[in-house]
Amino acid sequence: MHPVRRRWAAALLLLPLLSGCFAARDGSPYDTGAAVGGGRLRVAMAFPPAERFSPYGADATLLSRLGVTEGLTRLDGNGGAVPALAESWTRESARGWVFTLREAWFQDGTEVTPAAVAGALTHATHADPAPAALTGVTLTAEAAGKRRVRITTGTTDSALPLRLAGPSLAILSPKAYRAKGGTDRARGGAADREAAVDPAGTATGPFTLARTTGTTRATLRRFDGYWGGLAHASGLDVRFIADGTARTNALRSGEVDIAEAVPVSQAATLDAATLREVPTARTTALFLNTRSGPFADPAVRAAARRAIDPSALAEDVYEGHADTGRGLFGPALTWAAGAPPRPSGRPAAARIRHTTLTLATYDNRPELPEVAQVLQQQLREAGFGVKLEVREYSRLEAEALAGTFDAVVAARNTMLDTGDPVSYLADDFTCDGGYNLARVCDKAVDRAVAEAGSRADSAARHRAALAAQTAVLRTDAVVPLVHQRIIHGVRRAVRGVVLDPYERTFVGTGTRR
Repeated sequence: MHPVRRRWAAALLLLPLLSGCFAARDGSPYDTGAAVGGGRLRVAMAFPPAERFSPYGADATLLSRLGVTEGLTRLDGNGGAVPALAESWTRESARGWVFTLREAWFQDGTEVTPAAVAGALTHATHADPAPAALTGVTLTAEAAGKRRVRITTGTTDSALPLRLAGPSLAILSPKAYRAKGGTDRARGGAADREAAVDPAGTATGPFTLARTTGTTRATLRRFDGYWGGLAHASGLDVRFIADGTARTNALRSGEVDIAEAVPVSQAATLDAATLREVPTARTTALFLNTRSGPFADPAVRAAARRAIDPSALAEDVYEGHADTGRGLFGPALTWAAGAPPRPSGRPAAARIRHTTLTLATYDNRPELPEVAQVLQQQLREAGFGVKLEVREYSRLEAEALAGTFDAVVAARNTMLDTGDPVSYLADDFTCDGGYNLARVCDKAVDRAVAEAGSRADSAARHRAALAAQTAVLRTDAVVPLVHQRIIHGVRRAVRGVVLDPYERTFVGTGTRR
């Protein structure tokens, strides 16, 4: 029997068993209920694809959330690395790891082999810009036997299993990387490496990307050869609706079955039974441009930080669906619980006179423009002149990273890219960071992050990450505002939506109506 057909047949036999696997009382992240059929699901997502579904940028998370892609590992509810395409792994040396693959198949019908996995990871290392999960890391991958892949890092990297769970390190079949002319892009120059990698029909998840309509719609069908069992839903009809009110209206009118990220202002308009609130690792913060403009002066940054009252945001803008910002890491991360950070040695706040600034944010998360308006008022009361700039995220990111604005309000899931707090700190707050909205370059921060990165034991690594957090906060480059809870809208007949605090999964094998 063809391997994909064999897997499909096995999945059919497992289907009655799967219907009882997602019980909240056992600690899983699934919304529960009896299976009620296997029709198509209509899903409204908040962020449209910005990079033609590239697996290496922001769209990597979109592919992961829709059940298209997966990596060698995944994160469990406690933030630890657990098996996905790799069923186990061992550490051979300070820089070397061996991962043993499970029996699995790509959506194009080819087998997931060590050579294919090594090739996929090699392509990721050549991507430009580099995937966020590889910030500050170099690695090589090679087949090491019938089901084994050896991965070697340039320096010691204790977080490698966590890193490999990142959506941007999803494993795709060799077909995904072939240019139209039939050549392998990894062997070409920069232009070849920058060409779009095609995840349609080449991933390993329970759903395969069948058709897209620009940035507005996508059609997914069930992949019957999925190693994790046959998905209950036969496919997904996805709409990308950036406007939160429109997304909510689509749910209310019955146009969609699931609406991602319902705005808190719209939650009261829906039946309470349709709401699913999820504590997340996402922190909304104010990032101050430390390299140019008024906030290049630490005393001016201190004045801005002193002027802001985050508690008003949690109570008013988020209507209680958020916790007041304590630091960079929120209450969804149990290891970050305890006393809030208390940075010392900050400069005295400057007296503000006639200081004007541009404050930017995006409207894909509808609370953010409201947050920016409250901050505008609070900063004005402290003597700042504030001009607001609100755009859709894909039209804001490049300029924000380039330092075009004096300040940016952004919501960042601190565990999204790697699941490792040290990697997040390195990417967002060090001199070489790739997502450094505050443009921080501080020797004390770099030293603290490097010290945290040297810790192999997870508990010691977490303690060192909290110390590095304090070093970041001491610069006043970032002002934590709130730790978010995400609200999803789910029609009564739908079960099995994945309530993931790391926001990497949303629709899975158990999602059905």
